[in-house]
Amino acid sequence: MANKIWSAFKQLISLLFFVTVISIGVDLWRSQDLPEGQLPQLSAQGVNGESIDLHALSENEPVLVYFWGSWCGVCNFVSPAVNTMANHFNVVTVALRSGNQSKVQAYLNHHDYQFNVVNDPQGQLGSLWGVGVTPTLMVIKDGELKHYTAGFTTLPGMWWRMLVS
Repeated sequence: MANKIWSAFKQLISLLFFVTVISIGVDLWRSQDLPEGQLPQLSAQGVNGESIDLHALSENEPVLVYFWGSWCGVCNFVSPAVNTMANHFNVVTVALRSGNQSKVQAYLNHHDYQFNVVNDPQGQLGSLWGVGVTPTLMVIKDGELKHYTAGFTTLPGMWWRMLVS
């Protein structure tokens, strides 16, 4: 019995290692399109009227930047975790090609999301930042990119990235 448990444990560890290596490889490949050097400016008015300045927000603590779309199926699983993160960290999100301000605000209200949102109806901001996949998450601190990942990300993964930044 102990041998079977040990064998199953080793298989689980091997699988987790394999998935981690693949995930890191995919993130590295996808990050080729990210801007190098100084990050593009992200100063805008949020859909609820507040002023958002990413560089100022990231001066003393990390900021989670989340590029998403209301049409994105994977974002439906990631957005609730981002909403939880917004209760504990600075979070700025960019709604890519999700309609006008009122449509985005209605989407946020429907899902009870409380995070800051910059609307990017034509995807220009996303292109400037090199975002080719949604969801895309970045951790910015002192105006510099510290972590990047695209695709499905878990709450513990986001939390870890913020804590080590």
